[in-house]
Amino acid sequence: MTNPNIQELAEDEITAILARNRVGRIAFSMHDRVDIQPIHYVYSQGWIYGRTSHGAKLAALGKNKWVAFEVDEVVSLFDWRSVVVHGGVYVLDADSTPEAQATYARALELLRRLLPATFREDDPVPYRDVVFRIAVQESSGRRAMMPE
Repeated sequence: MTNPNIQELAEDEITAILARNRVGRIAFSMHDRVDIQPIHYVYSQGWIYGRTSHGAKLAALGKNKWVAFEVDEVVSLFDWRSVVVHGGVYVLDADSTPEAQATYARALELLRRLLPATFREDDPVPYRDVVFRIAVQESSGRRAMMPE
């Protein structure tokens, strides 16, 4: 049997994977516990945008803004791609400075590309009322494939 070939992804491949997917996992820590949760997201120009609700995750991120974020594309056991991002999480505020308002408006525009009902009357997840973004400060990726 031939062994699978594991390779590092180039930066443009990492960006392409982040851009074409919509569900990833955010990992964060609080005290001596690490948690990981799936989130819907949109990637744009070095930032990952998402929504969450008030609760334990947001409280943890308020104390430690450093997270890992992962996206996978799996076709089969030895045909997959995986990207891991490390960076800080920033909660966006629509009610502060003009710059912050512009950033929030851009985030809302991007999130509505994913889910047009975002923050509208027919929003299926209205309780996810906190908008955030993750700075893609470090990224890496790997792929597995069987040699031909």
